[in-house]
Amino acid sequence: MSDIDVSSMNEKDLKNKVNDLRTQIGHHERELKGIFRELKLHRTNTDDLKKERDKLNAQVRDLVGKARDSKSKRDEINAKISSLKASRNAVNEKSRVFSDNISDFKTKRDELNKLSKGSVETLSKAYAADLELFLNADIPLKHEIDLFGRLLDLKERLGAAFDANAMHEKLMETYAESKEVFESREDFGSEIGKLAEESQKHHLEMIELYNQADELRKAADTAHSQIPEKYAVTAPIREKIDPLKKKIAALREELDVYLSKLNDIQVEKDDKKQEEHLVVAKEKLEKSGRLSLEDLKVLMEKGDLKF
Repeated sequence: MSDIDVSSMNEKDLKNKVNDLRTQIGHHERELKGIFRELKLHRTNTDDLKKERDKLNAQVRDLVGKARDSKSKRDEINAKISSLKASRNAVNEKSRVFSDNISDFKTKRDELNKLSKGSVETLSKAYAADLELFLNADIPLKHEIDLFGRLLDLKERLGAAFDANAMHEKLMETYAESKEVFESREDFGSEIGKLAEESQKHHLEMIELYNQADELRKAADTAHSQIPEKYAVTAPIREKIDPLKKKIAALREELDVYLSKLNDIQVEKDDKKQEEHLVVAKEKLEKSGRLSLEDLKVLMEKGDLKF
C-alpha cells in the first residue's frame, strides 16, 4: 500500500478515509466472528454426532459380546444334546433288540402253550396216571391201543409245556435285563427335553441381542454418515475465512498509511502550537515575568529558560 499518494489530501479527507476504512474493517471482523461462531456451532454438532456414534458403537459391542456369550452357551448345550441323543440312539437300539427278543419269546411261548393245552403239573399228573394204567391195568387191547396213543400225545404236550415254561423263563429274564435300558431311555428323553428348553432360551436371547445390536448399529451408522455432511456444509463457510483475513489485513495496511499521514499532520500542528506558545511565553517573561506552569515547561523544553 506504499504506492498510495496522500500528499494532496487534507486532514478532513484523511479522517473521512480513516473512518471509512475502520467501518469496513469492523464489518469484515464482525463477518469473520460470525463465521467462527457458525463453525463452532457446526463443530459442536459434529462433536455431538461423534460422541453419539461412539456411544452407540460401544453399546453395540457390549450387546454383541452378550449375544456371543448366549450363542456359546446355546452351542455348548446343543453339543450335550447331540451327545445324549447319540447315547439315546444306542439305548434305543438295545431296546429294539430287547423288544424283538421279548416279542419272539412271547410268540414261541404262546405257540407252545397252544400245543401243550395245559400246565406241566396238570399234564404230568395225567401222563403218570395213564402210564400207571397202561403198565399195570388189565385192559382190553383196543383200549390199550387208545391209551398208548393218548400217552404219546400227552408226552408231546408235556414236552411243549416244559418248553413253554423254559421260554417263559427266558422272557422273564429278558424283561429283567431290559428294565434298566427302558428306564434309561426315559431318563434320556427327560434330560434332552430340559436341555432343549434351555438351549432355546439362550437362542432367543442371542437373536434378541443381535436384533438390538443391529438397531443400534443402524443409528450409529446414521450418526456417522451425518459427520461428512457437516464437514461438507462447513467447507464453503471455511473458504470465506482466508479471503476475509486478507481483506482485513489489506485494509489495515491501507489504514496505517492514512493514520501515519494524520499523525504527521498532528505533529506539525503540535509543533506549530508549541512555537506559538513559546512566543507568548517569551513575551510574558520579558514584560511581567509572570508565567504559568505550561509557559515554564515550554521555555525549559526549548532551552530559553534555565535555572
